[in-house]
Amino acid sequence: MKLLASQPGWTSRADVVVIGSGVAGLTAALNLRASGLSVLLVTKARIDEGSTKWAQGGIAAALGPGDTPEQHKKDTLVAGAGLCKEQAVDVLVSEGPEAVRKLISRGALFDKSESGEIALTREGGHLRNRILHAGGDATGAEVSRALVAAVHEDSGIEVIEHALALDALHAANGEVCGVTLHVIGVGSRDGVGRVIARAVVIATGGLGQVYSQTTNPSVSTGDGVALALRAGAKVADVEFIQFHPTVLWRDSSAAGQQPLISEAVRGEGALLLNHRGERFMVGKHPQAELAPRDIVAKEIFIQMKESGVPHVWLDATGIKDFQERFPTIYSSCKSNGIDPTSQLIPVAPASHYASGGVLVDLNGLTSVPRLYACGETACTGAHGANRLASNSLLEGLVFGSRIADHITNHIGPWLEPVEDLSESFLLNPAIELPLQLAMSQGAGVMRSEISLNETLSVLNQLGTRATNEPRIEAWEASNLYLLAQAIVRSALARKESRGSHWRSDFPETSPDWQCHVVQELDSEGNWSSHLEEVNDA
Repeated sequence: MKLLASQPGWTSRADVVVIGSGVAGLTAALNLRASGLSVLLVTKARIDEGSTKWAQGGIAAALGPGDTPEQHKKDTLVAGAGLCKEQAVDVLVSEGPEAVRKLISRGALFDKSESGEIALTREGGHLRNRILHAGGDATGAEVSRALVAAVHEDSGIEVIEHALALDALHAANGEVCGVTLHVIGVGSRDGVGRVIARAVVIATGGLGQVYSQTTNPSVSTGDGVALALRAGAKVADVEFIQFHPTVLWRDSSAAGQQPLISEAVRGEGALLLNHRGERFMVGKHPQAELAPRDIVAKEIFIQMKESGVPHVWLDATGIKDFQERFPTIYSSCKSNGIDPTSQLIPVAPASHYASGGVLVDLNGLTSVPRLYACGETACTGAHGANRLASNSLLEGLVFGSRIADHITNHIGPWLEPVEDLSESFLLNPAIELPLQLAMSQGAGVMRSEISLNETLSVLNQLGTRATNEPRIEAWEASNLYLLAQAIVRSALARKESRGSHWRSDFPETSPDWQCHVVQELDSEGNWSSHLEEVNDA
């Protein structure tokens, strides 16, 4: 199965092609170059426009006095609600501190305390202060700046901006040997071309645009997960979509990327209030406002449903020096007519992070030879049913490095692609908005068999609206359609509530469902799924 596109008009070669320019892709590219391999870095917009730069939170790592990887592991496992792959968590927390030190050596500057040490703060689900921040609430922007600067300094990394990766190229033996892509630009690489490579790394970030309201940028249409599915790779845990509990509520008609109010604000003492001005998290969880995100999002949803008000309130008026501590959030609030130092902030959940994705092993290798995935695109198993706050940037650093090491030590010979004779498809871009609305309504924070089947019915109808006009909007809509199908099918299969998956008709967590829902797509577009026990390879 492949996207409808014209025949490639040009060909390029590199040892490794990395798709995506967030923390995971940039880390993989830099480490690959350190091993002497040539790298072609493909990014959908400009090199610094992915989700990484929007991360207001920070990077979690056991760097503080008295903190240990074992304690970080414990907090991660608790947030993951029984579905974390313990080996993946061990890798994340044990290799995390060194990965952060390497990031600092590459020029990343983190906030420091009055004593000159790196300042460590706390976020939801963490029992110790272990979050590094930069610019108060602009950690992602600083991480992106440092890594992008390092890439620009390396002439062995060729960067192609404004390019959408379409489909994987396969050799006669079924192994991946490159990708096709469409470049929006001028010159010999304008239009559809192909890159032949000895390994392909997918690091395209999230899929937040599958919902009508999200914290993700407009480029986050899950292109990498969809590409991997069409290439025959397995995906897992895609039903676990984390909804960030505190996103600035602006208007019921607001769609697309919404301003995030980092939970670091709650870490500094902000309180959640319902429409009656009452704190509602007290008694719901020992950490109250700093409970794991899925718990906070569910309680906010309950308050909204009971009151009929489309948001709750965040009271940050007691935070000293709010403007200095959270300059980005302060600016977002002010631009929407709210002064967070004296007024309550209206907040509501919005899609934020996909804990699942393309199923990979501890080296980032997918079920398809020579095809790797890392960052939010991948399912390493480190997040389980719900990602612990500030573990995402860390995962990109750690597993981006591991992929580079594995490719360096196992890179195969050059292979030539064979013609892809599988069926092609392309859907009308007009399906995007109704798809997003259907997903938010029926497969959002709260789900049921009825709501999910209604959503699936809408998706099946939208899937009949084909087009013969290849263009960016149609390719993105087609990718979102595949992702929506995968999410709804997994959510229907999992008949329990766990982590960020909440079924109103199955409100309890069941030991029978302590397993992963794994799906794949055949060359004709047919879905199949099976269950895998936790910690299976």
